[in-house]
Amino acid sequence: MTMELRHLRAFLAIAEEGTITRAAARLHTGQPALSRTLRQLETHLGTRLVDRSTHHLELTAAGRGFRDRAAAALAAVDAVFDPRSPGAPPLRLGHPWAALGDHTVPLLRRWDEEHPDVSLELRRIDDRTAGLTRGEVDVALLRGALDAPGVVTELLKREERVAVVPADSDLAGRESLTLADLRSWPIALNTVAGTTTLDLWPPQARPTATIEVTNTDEWLTAIAAGRAVGVSTSATPRLHLHPAIAYRPLTDAPPVPLVLAWRRGTPAHPAIPELVRLAREVVSKE
Repeated sequence: MTMELRHLRAFLAIAEEGTITRAAARLHTGQPALSRTLRQLETHLGTRLVDRSTHHLELTAAGRGFRDRAAAALAAVDAVFDPRSPGAPPLRLGHPWAALGDHTVPLLRRWDEEHPDVSLELRRIDDRTAGLTRGEVDVALLRGALDAPGVVTELLKREERVAVVPADSDLAGRESLTLADLRSWPIALNTVAGTTTLDLWPPQARPTATIEVTNTDEWLTAIAAGRAVGVSTSATPRLHLHPAIAYRPLTDAPPVPLVLAWRRGTPAHPAIPELVRLAREVVSKE
């Protein structure tokens, strides 16, 4: 049968949600219909894309490779039919949190001055790769270790870590803090896009309690409410000032790499090299 965009959207929803049930709810369709659509796609391609042997669906090796191609194809189609972009396609720059810190505004202003014919769209997407592997952005500002096949990275800088504590806590009264100082508090962990895990502490001295959140707003709220403390990078206080939160240098935690990332092997936006050049220039002026 003829393949349609709905086959790609169905597969990507299943890949991202992990179950037929959640994917069907997301697409506002029935589970049997969604399963049939997936089987049609697999029959057309002549390969199994999803391993159904477990309760939580897993992509096969073929499925993981097809996911990136499908995401890129859908992103290209969406861009073609976007009525806001009749001319040169915008350069979509994703980030899960903090963007380029206090260099964000200078970067955007320099871009507008030097490239008025190409719109640079800054998009916050709560995802480990800020939507890059799903084709939602052309390039992404990412922090920490990145394990994504087919992605090229360019190191921009290494950011020092900071402790993030309630402003009315005893910790806020200190000029700097260590990892040991935070142990008695629950640690707020952004499990979707954060760079902090309990592995940051020595095995014999890890905090015993955590609060898991799924985005920066929830993370900030948990700390402001006095329910937890957190660890972030020096970019966060420059973009997320809050009267109920204090930021203090964390003296014994390693810095975090900040990279620009884009997909290898797909038609890349022609303005990516210019963005890399300009980002490096802006960062080098600090």
